Amino acid sequence: MKDYKKYFKLSAPPEEVYAALTNPATIQLWTGEVAVMSTEPGSEFSLWEDSIVGRNLEFEEGKKIVQEWYFGEEGEENPSIVTIKLHPSPKGTDVELRHTNIPDDAYEDIVEGWNEQYFGALTDFYS
Repeated sequence: MKDYKKYFKLSAPPEEVYAALTNPATIQLWTGEVAVMSTEPGSEFSLWEDSIVGRNLEFEEGKKIVQEWYFGEEGEENPSIVTIKLHPSPKGTDVELRHTNIPDDAYEDIVEGWNEQYFGALTDFYS
């Protein structure tokens, strides 16, 4: 299992970025796909036609999102946790991403997904 941590800069205020990560209609705008998402802790979510699925653990509006991502049976014993923290900055939002317990065989795909599909698409959406 591996961990990944990275910082991203987005040219939108934290409240807008938070909505883009938690509101299904806004998620669909930047992903182009129907999303299942709720800010209810314990609710399940699905992004990119079930490419990313998991359970929402914790929310702090405009500031923090914590999710468990599912990776088959392996993840049941040692959950993969995604924490996204949003910090206001002069040019918008500084995003702190931490993804722990990524299965070794999924690591490269996950890192590429974060950089290109997930935050790459958000960066394009706000530019």
